Amino acid sequence: MDCLGSTLTATYAHPRPTPTNFLPAISTMTSSYRDHFPHYNMTHSLSLPWRPSTYYKVASDSPNLGPYSTRSQKVSESTMLPFVSNRTTLFTRYTPDDWYRSNLTNYQESNTSRHNSERLRVDTSRLIQDKYQQTRKTQADSTQNLGERVNDIGFWKSEIIHELDEMIGETNELTDVKKKLERALMETEAPLQVARECLFHREKRMGIDLVHDEVEAELLQEVDSILCCQERMKLHLDKAVAQLAANRASQHELEKDLHDKQVAHRIDDKCHHLRNTSDGVSYFRGVERVDATVSVPETWAKFTDDNILRSQSERTASAKLRDDIQNLLVVTANEMWNQFNKVNLAFTNRIAETADAKNKIQVHLAKTLQEIFQTEMTIESIRKAIKEKSAFLKVAQTRLDERTRRPNIELCRDMAQLRLVNEVREVDDTIQALQKRLREAEDTLQSLVHTKATLEHDLAVKANTLYIDREKCMGMRKSFPSTLRLVGFC
Repeated sequence: MDCLGSTLTATYAHPRPTPTNFLPAISTMTSSYRDHFPHYNMTHSLSLPWRPSTYYKVASDSPNLGPYSTRSQKVSESTMLPFVSNRTTLFTRYTPDDWYRSNLTNYQESNTSRHNSERLRVDTSRLIQDKYQQTRKTQADSTQNLGERVNDIGFWKSEIIHELDEMIGETNELTDVKKKLERALMETEAPLQVARECLFHREKRMGIDLVHDEVEAELLQEVDSILCCQERMKLHLDKAVAQLAANRASQHELEKDLHDKQVAHRIDDKCHHLRNTSDGVSYFRGVERVDATVSVPETWAKFTDDNILRSQSERTASAKLRDDIQNLLVVTANEMWNQFNKVNLAFTNRIAETADAKNKIQVHLAKTLQEIFQTEMTIESIRKAIKEKSAFLKVAQTRLDERTRRPNIELCRDMAQLRLVNEVREVDDTIQALQKRLREAEDTLQSLVHTKATLEHDLAVKANTLYIDREKCMGMRKSFPSTLRLVGFC
Protein backbone atom coordinates (compact mmCIF):
# COMPACT_ATOMS: atom_id res chain seq x y z
CA MET A 1 0.00 0.00 0.00
CA ASP A 2 1.62 3.25 -1.14
CA CYS A 3 1.10 6.78 0.08
CA LEU A 4 -1.35 9.14 -1.61
CA GLY A 5 -0.03 10.79 -4.71
CA SER A 6 2.23 7.96 -5.89
CA THR A 7 2.63 7.45 -9.65
CA LEU A 8 2.54 3.64 -9.75
CA THR A 9 0.45 2.11 -12.57
CA ALA A 10 -1.77 -0.93 -11.96
CA THR A 11 -2.97 -3.52 -14.42
CA TYR A 12 -6.36 -1.78 -14.61
CA ALA A 13 -4.82 1.36 -16.08
CA HIS A 14 -5.70 0.14 -19.63
CA PRO A 15 -8.94 -1.91 -19.60
CA ARG A 16 -10.23 -3.57 -22.72
CA PRO A 17 -12.88 -1.56 -24.65
CA THR A 18 -16.56 -2.35 -24.14
CA PRO A 19 -19.58 -1.66 -26.36
CA THR A 20 -20.94 1.79 -26.09
CA ASN A 21 -24.48 0.56 -25.66
CA PHE A 22 -23.66 -1.42 -22.44
CA LEU A 23 -22.05 1.24 -20.20
CA PRO A 24 -22.63 4.96 -20.43
CA ALA A 25 -19.80 7.15 -21.46
CA ILE A 26 -17.97 8.71 -18.57
CA SER A 27 -16.17 11.31 -20.56
CA THR A 28 -18.22 13.89 -18.74
CA MET A 29 -16.28 13.01 -15.60
CA THR A 30 -12.91 13.69 -17.13
CA SER A 31 -12.97 17.31 -16.23
CA SER A 32 -13.70 16.51 -12.65
CA TYR A 33 -10.71 14.17 -12.55
CA ARG A 34 -8.51 16.78 -14.08
CA ASP A 35 -9.76 19.44 -11.73
CA HIS A 36 -9.41 17.51 -8.51
CA PHE A 37 -6.52 15.14 -9.29
CA PRO A 38 -3.85 16.92 -11.28
CA HIS A 39 -0.97 14.56 -12.14
CA TYR A 40 -2.90 11.87 -10.23
CA ASN A 41 -2.10 13.56 -6.95
CA MET A 42 -5.16 13.28 -4.72
CA THR A 43 -3.69 14.51 -1.46
CA HIS A 44 -5.17 18.02 -1.86
CA SER A 45 -8.68 17.26 -3.14
CA LEU A 46 -9.92 13.90 -1.90
CA SER A 47 -9.86 13.22 1.82
CA LEU A 48 -9.44 9.45 1.81
CA PRO A 49 -7.80 7.64 4.70
CA TRP A 50 -6.13 5.31 2.29
CA ARG A 51 -6.14 4.18 -1.30
CA PRO A 52 -4.82 1.13 -3.17
CA SER A 53 -1.47 1.13 -4.88
CA THR A 54 -3.16 1.54 -8.30
CA TYR A 55 -5.58 3.92 -9.84
CA TYR A 56 -8.06 3.78 -12.69
CA LYS A 57 -8.03 5.70 -15.89
CA VAL A 58 -11.18 6.81 -17.65
CA ALA A 59 -12.80 3.86 -19.39
CA SER A 60 -12.81 3.90 -23.17
CA ASP A 61 -16.00 4.60 -25.16
CA SER A 62 -16.10 1.08 -26.66
CA PRO A 63 -15.26 -1.45 -23.97
CA ASN A 64 -15.06 -5.15 -24.82
CA LEU A 65 -16.93 -7.32 -22.36
CA GLY A 66 -15.79 -10.66 -23.74
CA PRO A 67 -18.51 -13.33 -23.48
CA TYR A 68 -21.10 -10.87 -22.32
CA SER A 69 -20.86 -8.63 -25.37
CA THR A 70 -23.34 -10.66 -27.45
CA ARG A 71 -25.96 -10.77 -24.81
CA SER A 72 -25.56 -7.13 -24.11
CA GLN A 73 -26.25 -6.30 -27.76
CA LYS A 74 -29.58 -8.08 -27.50
CA VAL A 75 -30.70 -5.93 -24.69
CA SER A 76 -32.80 -3.05 -25.87
CA GLU A 77 -31.22 0.26 -25.39
CA SER A 78 -34.52 1.62 -24.21
CA THR A 79 -34.64 -0.88 -21.30
CA MET A 80 -31.10 -0.16 -19.91
CA LEU A 81 -30.57 2.40 -17.23
CA PRO A 82 -27.65 4.79 -17.37
CA PHE A 83 -24.59 3.59 -15.25
CA VAL A 84 -22.81 6.09 -13.14
CA SER A 85 -19.28 5.08 -11.95
CA ASN A 86 -18.67 5.24 -8.22
CA ARG A 87 -15.25 6.83 -7.93
CA THR A 88 -14.75 5.90 -4.31
CA THR A 89 -15.53 2.23 -5.01
CA LEU A 90 -13.03 2.11 -7.85
CA PHE A 91 -10.30 3.54 -5.62
CA THR A 92 -10.89 0.98 -2.86
CA ARG A 93 -10.67 -2.15 -5.05
CA TYR A 94 -7.62 -4.51 -5.19
CA THR A 95 -5.84 -5.36 -8.37
CA PRO A 96 -5.30 -8.88 -9.74
CA ASP A 97 -1.64 -8.52 -8.88
CA ASP A 98 -2.61 -7.91 -5.26
CA TRP A 99 -4.80 -11.00 -5.38
CA TYR A 100 -2.06 -13.19 -6.86
CA ARG A 101 0.52 -11.86 -4.44
CA SER A 102 -1.80 -12.59 -1.52
CA ASN A 103 -2.22 -16.18 -2.71
CA LEU A 104 1.53 -16.66 -3.17
CA THR A 105 2.13 -15.25 0.30
CA ASN A 106 -0.34 -17.71 1.79
CA TYR A 107 1.28 -20.60 -0.09
CA GLN A 108 4.73 -19.65 1.11
CA GLU A 109 3.57 -19.26 4.70
CA SER A 110 1.91 -22.67 4.51
CA ASN A 111 5.09 -24.29 3.15
CA THR A 112 7.20 -22.58 5.81
CA SER A 113 4.88 -23.62 8.63
CA ARG A 114 4.79 -27.24 7.46
CA HIS A 115 8.57 -27.30 7.02
CA ASN A 116 9.13 -25.90 10.52
CA SER A 117 6.69 -28.38 12.01
CA GLU A 118 8.34 -31.33 10.26
CA ARG A 119 11.79 -30.21 11.35
CA LEU A 120 10.54 -29.76 14.93
CA ARG A 121 9.12 -33.29 14.98
CA VAL A 122 12.34 -34.79 13.65
CA ASP A 123 14.49 -32.78 16.08
CA THR A 124 12.23 -33.69 18.99
CA SER A 125 12.44 -37.40 18.21
CA ARG A 126 16.20 -37.21 17.91
CA LEU A 127 16.42 -35.16 21.13
CA ILE A 128 14.42 -37.73 23.08
CA GLN A 129 16.60 -40.58 21.82
CA ASP A 130 19.84 -38.67 22.47
CA LYS A 131 18.82 -37.70 25.99
CA TYR A 132 17.80 -41.29 26.75
CA GLN A 133 21.17 -42.60 25.60
CA GLN A 134 22.96 -39.79 27.44
CA THR A 135 21.09 -40.53 30.69
CA ARG A 136 21.92 -44.23 30.49
CA LYS A 137 25.56 -43.46 29.76
CA THR A 138 25.71 -40.97 32.65
CA GLN A 139 24.30 -43.54 35.08
CA ALA A 140 26.74 -46.17 33.79
CA ASP A 141 29.62 -43.76 34.23
CA SER A 142 28.47 -42.96 37.77
CA THR A 143 28.25 -46.66 38.61
CA GLN A 144 31.71 -47.23 37.18
CA ASN A 145 33.10 -44.30 39.15
CA LEU A 146 31.55 -45.68 42.34
CA GLY A 147 33.13 -49.07 41.63
CA GLU A 148 36.51 -47.45 41.12
CA ARG A 149 36.02 -45.48 44.31
CA VAL A 150 35.26 -48.70 46.25
CA ASN A 151 38.44 -50.27 44.86
CA ASP A 152 40.48 -47.20 45.83
CA ILE A 153 39.14 -47.28 49.37
CA GLY A 154 39.89 -51.00 49.61
CA PHE A 155 43.46 -50.41 48.41
CA TRP A 156 44.12 -47.70 50.99
CA LYS A 157 42.51 -49.85 53.72
CA SER A 158 44.98 -52.63 53.03
CA GLU A 159 47.86 -50.15 53.05
CA ILE A 160 46.75 -48.66 56.37
CA ILE A 161 46.30 -52.11 57.96
CA HIS A 162 49.77 -53.18 56.86
CA GLU A 163 51.39 -49.99 58.11
CA LEU A 164 49.45 -50.16 61.36
CA ASP A 165 50.77 -53.66 62.07
CA GLU A 166 54.31 -52.53 61.30
CA MET A 167 53.96 -49.50 63.60
CA ILE A 168 52.64 -51.56 66.51
CA GLY A 169 55.58 -53.96 66.20
CA GLU A 170 58.12 -51.10 66.02
CA THR A 171 56.63 -49.42 69.09
CA ASN A 172 56.94 -52.59 71.10
CA GLU A 173 60.58 -53.08 70.05
CA LEU A 174 61.50 -49.48 70.92
CA THR A 175 59.96 -49.91 74.35
CA ASP A 176 62.26 -52.85 75.02
CA VAL A 177 65.40 -51.09 73.73
CA LYS A 178 64.81 -47.90 75.74
CA LYS A 179 66.05 -49.58 78.95
CA LYS A 180 69.50 -50.40 77.54
CA LEU A 181 70.96 -46.88 77.31
CA GLU A 182 74.00 -46.33 79.67
CA ARG A 183 77.04 -44.55 78.26
CA ALA A 184 78.22 -41.06 77.38
CA LEU A 185 80.21 -39.97 74.37
CA MET A 186 83.29 -37.87 73.92
CA GLU A 187 82.94 -34.33 72.83
CA THR A 188 83.67 -33.68 69.20
CA GLU A 189 83.97 -29.91 69.01
CA ALA A 190 86.46 -29.79 66.12
CA PRO A 191 84.27 -31.49 63.45
CA LEU A 192 81.23 -29.69 64.82
CA GLN A 193 83.01 -26.36 64.43
CA VAL A 194 84.04 -27.21 60.87
CA ALA A 195 80.47 -28.08 59.89
CA ARG A 196 79.16 -24.88 61.45
CA GLU A 197 81.81 -22.81 59.69
CA CYS A 198 80.83 -24.35 56.37
CA LEU A 199 77.19 -23.48 57.00
CA PHE A 200 78.19 -19.95 58.01
CA HIS A 201 80.26 -19.39 54.85
CA ARG A 202 77.50 -20.84 52.64
CA GLU A 203 75.10 -18.25 54.05
CA LYS A 204 77.13 -15.71 52.07
CA ARG A 205 75.85 -17.15 48.78
CA MET A 206 73.77 -14.68 46.77
CA GLY A 207 70.48 -14.74 44.93
CA ILE A 208 69.09 -17.98 43.63
CA ASP A 209 72.15 -19.93 44.78
CA LEU A 210 71.08 -19.43 48.39
CA VAL A 211 69.13 -22.68 48.31
CA HIS A 212 68.65 -25.54 50.71
CA ASP A 213 70.56 -27.97 48.54
CA GLU A 214 71.93 -31.42 49.23
CA VAL A 215 75.16 -30.01 50.61
CA GLU A 216 73.37 -27.90 53.17
CA ALA A 217 71.13 -30.82 54.10
CA GLU A 218 74.15 -33.05 54.58
CA LEU A 219 75.95 -30.39 56.60
CA LEU A 220 72.93 -30.00 58.85
CA GLN A 221 72.78 -33.75 59.17
CA GLU A 222 76.46 -33.78 60.13
CA VAL A 223 75.90 -31.16 62.82
CA ASP A 224 72.91 -33.08 64.13
CA SER A 225 74.87 -36.31 64.11
CA ILE A 226 77.75 -34.79 66.06
CA LEU A 227 75.36 -33.18 68.54
CA CYS A 228 73.63 -36.50 68.98
CA CYS A 229 76.95 -38.16 69.69
CA GLN A 230 77.58 -35.59 72.45
CA GLU A 231 74.37 -36.30 74.27
CA ARG A 232 74.26 -38.43 77.35
CA MET A 233 72.11 -41.37 78.18
CA LYS A 234 69.40 -39.10 79.55
CA LEU A 235 69.16 -37.34 76.22
CA HIS A 236 68.80 -40.66 74.44
CA LEU A 237 66.17 -41.71 76.94
CA ASP A 238 64.31 -38.47 76.25
CA LYS A 239 64.53 -39.12 72.53
CA ALA A 240 63.18 -42.60 73.03
CA VAL A 241 60.26 -41.23 75.00
CA ALA A 242 59.57 -38.59 72.34
CA GLN A 243 59.84 -41.20 69.60
CA LEU A 244 57.35 -43.44 71.38
CA ALA A 245 54.93 -40.51 71.65
CA ALA A 246 55.33 -39.84 67.92
CA ASN A 247 54.79 -43.51 67.13
CA ARG A 248 51.61 -43.60 69.18
CA ALA A 249 50.38 -40.40 67.51
CA SER A 250 50.94 -41.90 64.06
CA GLN A 251 49.27 -45.10 65.21
CA HIS A 252 46.26 -43.12 66.42
CA GLU A 253 45.97 -41.29 63.09
CA LEU A 254 46.15 -44.59 61.22
CA GLU A 255 43.46 -46.17 63.39
CA LYS A 256 41.18 -43.17 62.96
CA ASP A 257 41.73 -43.13 59.20
CA LEU A 258 41.10 -46.89 59.04
CA HIS A 259 37.77 -46.48 60.84
CA ASP A 260 36.72 -43.74 58.44
CA LYS A 261 37.75 -45.84 55.45
CA GLN A 262 35.65 -48.78 56.69
CA VAL A 263 32.53 -46.61 57.03
CA ALA A 264 33.09 -45.00 53.61
CA HIS A 265 33.70 -48.42 52.01
CA ARG A 266 30.39 -49.73 53.33
CA ILE A 267 28.44 -46.67 52.11
CA ASP A 268 30.04 -46.52 48.66
CA ASP A 269 29.62 -50.28 48.18
CA LYS A 270 25.90 -49.89 48.92
CA CYS A 271 25.64 -46.99 46.44
CA HIS A 272 27.53 -49.01 43.83
CA HIS A 273 24.96 -51.83 43.95
CA LEU A 274 21.91 -49.53 43.78
CA ARG A 275 19.87 -49.85 40.57
CA ASN A 276 16.67 -48.28 39.21
CA THR A 277 14.70 -51.22 40.57
CA SER A 278 16.40 -51.30 44.00
CA ASP A 279 14.48 -50.75 47.22
CA GLY A 280 14.99 -47.53 49.11
CA VAL A 281 15.37 -45.39 45.97
CA SER A 282 13.48 -42.12 46.38
CA TYR A 283 13.50 -38.42 45.58
CA PHE A 284 15.66 -36.12 47.69
CA ARG A 285 14.87 -32.67 46.36
CA GLY A 286 17.77 -30.24 46.40
CA VAL A 287 20.35 -32.79 47.53
CA GLU A 288 22.53 -31.97 44.52
CA ARG A 289 22.79 -28.38 45.75
CA VAL A 290 24.12 -29.45 49.15
CA ASP A 291 27.91 -29.69 49.00
CA ALA A 292 29.12 -31.22 52.27
CA THR A 293 32.44 -32.39 50.86
CA VAL A 294 35.65 -31.34 52.58
CA SER A 295 38.21 -32.81 50.19
CA VAL A 296 38.93 -33.70 46.56
CA PRO A 297 40.39 -37.01 45.32
CA GLU A 298 43.89 -35.56 45.36
CA THR A 299 43.68 -34.26 48.95
CA TRP A 300 41.81 -37.40 50.02
CA ALA A 301 44.55 -39.69 48.75
CA LYS A 302 47.24 -37.30 50.00
CA PHE A 303 45.74 -37.35 53.51
CA THR A 304 46.05 -41.13 53.80
CA ASP A 305 49.37 -41.14 51.99
CA ASP A 306 50.68 -38.50 54.38
CA ASN A 307 49.54 -40.59 57.34
CA ILE A 308 51.31 -43.65 55.93
CA LEU A 309 54.41 -41.64 55.05
CA ARG A 310 54.43 -40.10 58.50
CA SER A 311 54.14 -43.54 60.05
CA GLN A 312 56.88 -44.87 57.81
CA SER A 313 59.05 -41.90 58.67
CA GLU A 314 58.43 -42.40 62.36
CA ARG A 315 59.16 -46.12 62.07
CA THR A 316 62.38 -45.33 60.23
CA ALA A 317 63.41 -42.84 62.90
CA SER A 318 62.50 -45.32 65.61
CA ALA A 319 64.54 -48.10 64.01
CA LYS A 320 67.44 -45.72 63.50
CA LEU A 321 67.20 -44.66 67.13
CA ARG A 322 67.28 -48.28 68.30
CA ASP A 323 70.36 -48.96 66.19
CA ASP A 324 72.04 -45.83 67.50
CA ILE A 325 71.30 -46.85 71.06
CA GLN A 326 72.66 -50.36 70.56
CA ASN A 327 75.84 -49.29 68.74
CA LEU A 328 76.34 -45.86 70.27
CA LEU A 329 79.97 -46.21 71.41
CA VAL A 330 81.14 -48.68 68.75
CA VAL A 331 80.17 -46.86 65.59
CA THR A 332 80.42 -43.19 66.62
CA ALA A 333 83.61 -42.53 64.75
CA ASN A 334 82.45 -44.47 61.71
CA GLU A 335 79.17 -42.57 61.58
CA MET A 336 80.91 -39.21 61.70
CA TRP A 337 83.38 -40.27 59.03
CA ASN A 338 80.59 -41.59 56.85
CA GLN A 339 78.74 -38.34 57.23
CA PHE A 340 81.93 -36.45 56.54
CA ASN A 341 82.39 -38.39 53.29
CA LYS A 342 78.77 -37.75 52.32
CA VAL A 343 79.25 -34.03 52.83
CA ASN A 344 82.42 -34.06 50.76
CA LEU A 345 80.70 -36.02 48.00
CA ALA A 346 77.78 -33.60 48.06
CA PHE A 347 80.23 -30.71 47.88
CA THR A 348 81.98 -32.29 44.89
CA ASN A 349 78.72 -32.88 43.05
CA ARG A 350 77.45 -29.41 43.86
CA ILE A 351 80.66 -27.76 42.69
CA ALA A 352 80.46 -29.70 39.41
CA GLU A 353 76.81 -28.71 38.97
CA THR A 354 77.56 -25.07 39.69
CA ALA A 355 80.48 -25.02 37.23
CA ASP A 356 78.33 -26.65 34.57
CA ALA A 357 75.54 -24.13 35.21
CA LYS A 358 78.05 -21.29 34.92
CA ASN A 359 79.25 -22.55 31.54
CA LYS A 360 75.70 -22.93 30.28
CA ILE A 361 74.84 -19.42 31.44
CA GLN A 362 77.77 -18.07 29.45
CA VAL A 363 76.52 -19.90 26.34
CA HIS A 364 72.97 -18.61 26.83
CA LEU A 365 74.25 -15.11 27.40
CA ALA A 366 76.07 -15.17 24.06
CA LYS A 367 72.95 -16.47 22.31
CA THR A 368 70.83 -13.82 24.02
CA LEU A 369 73.13 -11.05 22.83
CA GLN A 370 72.89 -12.39 19.27
CA GLU A 371 69.10 -12.59 19.51
CA ILE A 372 68.94 -9.01 20.81
CA PHE A 373 70.79 -7.88 17.71
CA GLN A 374 68.46 -9.87 15.42
CA THR A 375 65.37 -8.52 17.19
CA GLU A 376 66.56 -4.94 16.79
CA MET A 377 67.02 -5.55 13.06
CA THR A 378 63.50 -7.02 12.90
CA ILE A 379 62.04 -3.96 14.61
CA GLU A 380 63.70 -1.70 12.07
CA SER A 381 62.32 -3.78 9.18
CA ILE A 382 58.80 -3.64 10.65
CA ARG A 383 58.99 0.13 11.02
CA LYS A 384 60.16 0.41 7.43
CA ALA A 385 57.27 -1.77 6.26
CA ILE A 386 54.75 0.37 8.17
CA LYS A 387 56.18 3.49 6.55
CA GLU A 388 55.86 1.91 3.10
CA LYS A 389 52.25 0.85 3.71
CA SER A 390 51.37 4.38 4.81
CA ALA A 391 52.01 5.62 1.25
CA PHE A 392 49.54 3.08 -0.16
CA LEU A 393 46.96 4.12 2.43
CA LYS A 394 47.38 7.80 1.57
CA VAL A 395 46.85 7.10 -2.15
CA ALA A 396 43.72 5.04 -1.57
CA GLN A 397 42.19 7.54 0.85
CA THR A 398 43.05 10.43 -1.51
CA ARG A 399 41.28 8.62 -4.35
CA LEU A 400 38.21 8.08 -2.21
CA ASP A 401 38.24 11.72 -1.14
CA GLU A 402 38.50 12.91 -4.75
CA ARG A 403 35.66 10.64 -5.87
CA THR A 404 33.34 12.20 -3.29
CA ARG A 405 33.38 15.32 -5.48
CA ARG A 406 31.71 13.62 -8.44
CA PRO A 407 28.54 15.51 -9.37
CA ASN A 408 24.97 14.27 -8.92
CA ILE A 409 24.30 10.83 -10.39
CA GLU A 410 28.00 10.28 -11.00
CA LEU A 411 28.32 9.48 -7.31
CA CYS A 412 27.97 5.83 -8.21
CA ARG A 413 28.87 2.97 -5.89
CA ASP A 414 30.70 1.21 -8.69
CA MET A 415 33.35 -1.48 -8.56
CA ALA A 416 36.08 1.12 -8.41
CA GLN A 417 34.47 2.63 -5.30
CA LEU A 418 34.08 -0.76 -3.64
CA ARG A 419 37.62 -1.78 -4.48
CA LEU A 420 39.01 1.48 -3.11
CA VAL A 421 37.09 0.97 0.14
CA ASN A 422 38.38 -2.58 0.40
CA GLU A 423 41.88 -1.36 -0.37
CA VAL A 424 41.74 1.19 2.44
CA ARG A 425 40.51 -1.47 4.86
CA GLU A 426 43.10 -4.00 3.75
CA VAL A 427 45.97 -1.55 3.97
CA ASP A 428 44.73 -0.28 7.33
CA ASP A 429 44.44 -3.85 8.64
CA THR A 430 47.95 -4.53 7.35
CA ILE A 431 49.29 -1.47 9.15
CA GLN A 432 47.47 -2.46 12.34
CA ALA A 433 48.90 -5.98 12.11
CA LEU A 434 52.40 -4.62 11.53
CA GLN A 435 52.03 -2.20 14.43
CA LYS A 436 50.88 -5.07 16.66
CA ARG A 437 53.84 -7.11 15.54
CA LEU A 438 56.07 -4.11 16.21
CA ARG A 439 54.77 -3.89 19.76
CA GLU A 440 55.33 -7.62 20.20
CA ALA A 441 58.87 -7.30 18.86
CA GLU A 442 59.58 -4.39 21.20
CA ASP A 443 58.19 -6.37 24.14
CA THR A 444 60.36 -9.30 23.09
CA LEU A 445 63.37 -7.03 22.94
CA GLN A 446 62.67 -5.76 26.44
CA SER A 447 62.32 -9.35 27.62
CA LEU A 448 65.63 -10.24 26.00
CA VAL A 449 67.35 -7.28 27.63
CA HIS A 450 65.87 -8.31 30.97
CA THR A 451 67.05 -11.87 30.35
CA LYS A 452 70.52 -10.59 29.53
CA ALA A 453 70.70 -8.69 32.81
CA THR A 454 69.40 -11.74 34.67
CA LEU A 455 72.00 -14.00 33.07
CA GLU A 456 74.81 -11.60 33.86
CA HIS A 457 73.68 -11.37 37.47
CA ASP A 458 73.32 -15.15 37.69
CA LEU A 459 76.81 -15.57 36.26
CA ALA A 460 78.24 -13.44 39.07
CA VAL A 461 76.21 -15.42 41.62
CA LYS A 462 77.57 -18.72 40.33
CA ALA A 463 81.15 -17.44 40.50
CA ASN A 464 80.64 -16.39 44.13
CA THR A 465 79.16 -19.80 44.99
CA LEU A 466 82.07 -21.63 43.40
CA TYR A 467 84.53 -19.56 45.45
CA ILE A 468 82.72 -20.33 48.70
CA ASP A 469 82.25 -24.06 48.13
CA ARG A 470 85.55 -24.84 46.42
CA GLU A 471 88.00 -22.50 48.15
CA LYS A 472 86.67 -21.85 51.63
CA CYS A 473 84.55 -24.87 52.62
CA MET A 474 86.60 -27.62 51.01
CA GLY A 475 89.80 -25.96 52.28
CA MET A 476 88.58 -26.13 55.87
CA ARG A 477 87.35 -29.71 55.61
CA LYS A 478 90.91 -30.95 55.01
CA SER A 479 91.55 -30.53 58.75
CA PHE A 480 88.91 -33.03 59.90
CA PRO A 481 90.25 -35.01 62.93
CA SER A 482 91.34 -38.63 62.65
CA THR A 483 89.46 -41.65 63.99
CA LEU A 484 91.85 -42.03 66.93
CA ARG A 485 91.16 -38.49 68.06
CA LEU A 486 87.42 -38.99 67.65
CA VAL A 487 87.45 -42.00 69.98
CA GLY A 488 89.57 -40.14 72.53
CA PHE A 489 92.91 -41.90 72.23
CA CYS A 490 94.75 -38.66 71.31
